[in-house]
Amino acid sequence: MVRRFLELLAREASAVEFEGPVIEARAAGADPAAVEELERAKVEALRVRALLRRRARREAELSALYDTAGDLAALRDLDAVLEAIVHRARQLLATDTAYLTLHDPDRGDTYMRVTDGSISAKFRALRLAMGAGLGGLVAQTATPYSTADYFADARFRHKDHIDEAVQEEGLVAILGVPLRLGQRVIGVLMAANRSARPFHQEEVSLLASLAAHAAVAIDNARLLQETRNALEELSQAHRTARAHAEAVERAATAHDRMTSLVLRGGGIEDVAAVVTDVLGGSLAVLDDLGRPLTGHVTGLTDLVRPPAGSAGSAGSAGSAGSAGRAGAPDDPGWDAGAVDAGVLEAAQASRALGRTVRRGDLRIASVDVGGEPLCTLVLRSDDADERILERAALVCALLLLFRRSVAEAEGRVRGELLDDLISRPGSPGLADRARRLGIDLTAPHVVVVARHDGQRERAAFWASSQAAQRHGLAAARPGEVVLLLPGRDPGALAQRTAADLSASLGTPATAGAAAPGTCAPGTGGPLDSAGVAQAYREARRCADALVALGRAGDGAGAGELGFVGLLIGEGRDVPGFVGAALGPVIEYDARRGAALAATLAAYFGTGMSPSRTAESMHIHVNTVTQRLDRIGKLLGDGWQEPERALEIQLALRLHRLGHTPSP
Repeated sequence: MVRRFLELLAREASAVEFEGPVIEARAAGADPAAVEELERAKVEALRVRALLRRRARREAELSALYDTAGDLAALRDLDAVLEAIVHRARQLLATDTAYLTLHDPDRGDTYMRVTDGSISAKFRALRLAMGAGLGGLVAQTATPYSTADYFADARFRHKDHIDEAVQEEGLVAILGVPLRLGQRVIGVLMAANRSARPFHQEEVSLLASLAAHAAVAIDNARLLQETRNALEELSQAHRTARAHAEAVERAATAHDRMTSLVLRGGGIEDVAAVVTDVLGGSLAVLDDLGRPLTGHVTGLTDLVRPPAGSAGSAGSAGSAGSAGRAGAPDDPGWDAGAVDAGVLEAAQASRALGRTVRRGDLRIASVDVGGEPLCTLVLRSDDADERILERAALVCALLLLFRRSVAEAEGRVRGELLDDLISRPGSPGLADRARRLGIDLTAPHVVVVARHDGQRERAAFWASSQAAQRHGLAAARPGEVVLLLPGRDPGALAQRTAADLSASLGTPATAGAAAPGTCAPGTGGPLDSAGVAQAYREARRCADALVALGRAGDGAGAGELGFVGLLIGEGRDVPGFVGAALGPVIEYDARRGAALAATLAAYFGTGMSPSRTAESMHIHVNTVTQRLDRIGKLLGDGWQEPERALEIQLALRLHRLGHTPSP
């Protein structure tokens, strides 16, 4: 019979089958001693069976732990490691669900990190304070805890939000073990059933062993991730350093190109061409007043907002910003517009910070000298290398400073010559000195005197720039600048000078002009050095007259001042004045044999009364009215206004004295 039990053990029979030999012996009528012996053999056989099963289960558990350790060691991603841990725990303990919480050092609690078999969103988002619930108690004490019925177990500090989440998940029996690294608890690994059941010590030991492997795997994954992050940061730093080195090298190469251009006599246009060649895009170089110095403005016309009646409109090509200009932009908007205020504010910020400032898709670098703006570069480009733009701004500033120095030196020479022409007209060698400066004294010239209250240095620089560009002379004196420029129309030059100098200084400038030399009065002609002083005095009187007449900021010659010009003019061009005031009437009388001039004289002589005029001339009043209508058409509207009427009456008296304009 004992052999029967060995056979049952060998084929791993069920526990019920071990009752068979005892039942058969009793049925066969065996004596009680034999039956009792079989009972003892059955008990021993069942003990052996139970031991074999426990060892088999332990072997399976150890094999599973070994496989788990291998799986965890092969994983490199922390999320994958955590998911593998929880899934293997659920498999090994054959529970309905398993989950893992990790410690949050910032908030001092634990939070649900990974779940397997969970169905409740509220449970998956659960956070456990230290000591709260089963998981919080495990995390606080670093000791395993299990319960066959969580809600009936008073050992745990129940919290409403925890119990609600556990109840929503339907959990009843829960086992939790700590995830420990040395003395530090980094989380809790838990397995749970949705029905009541006790957890045996073997299961606690099994989950604790898995937790030990898991803690090491988590730490390894964390260290690996940190290493990866460090390597990525190092790689990024290397890429950044390499890009920085390349940018520095490219900036140095561009700087060498710009420096070489300057040494070969290149200008701002050439520097701008280097910048656009290296960086691409569109570039504008602006002077201290925000006006363009180069033609590289394609695609930047949105910087311009053309104001009505701008002082920099057509005819202002000789403005202050023209000094050192490398080329006028092709876009006419630049000649008539003003740079957007936002760009000027960005330029001011760039000068204050000493670096490039961004405004939308524009990059703006500006340079000043002694607190005074010198030049501004505005770039639109996809390339963000601001070093090249800043170096280009410095090179352009140096070019402008050099040109300013040259202009100032040349201006002193030109100023000395103009001073000599005014104060020492008969001095020998004046013509030779003018010839060396490229000035043709045989050509018609005009003297312009511009009065101003602005900065003297800026006015002097503007005047010298104008003289250099227009092949003339300039001199700066307190409160005024004097120009000797080629031309034939004093009035037009005076008006242009007043407008441009006002724009440059930002304050009104008033200009008077006169033609010196042997030319006909009121028009420019060949320069007579002896007449420059005379023209200078007349130009000053014209400027003074404009101020006295309330026309500050305007420009005029004697011809534009009417009878005032006749009084102050050195040549006193009486026929010219008569022609300007009365010419159409005199010409009509000469052509038609009419008596409009006589009628006009009688009209003014009788107090502008048509009836008394008719009586004095012995003609019908309708005839007087018709003649006055004809006079109005010839002289234009406003001829009877007081100031105009005064000029006409003076012209009539001079006409009677024989001062008739040439036909």
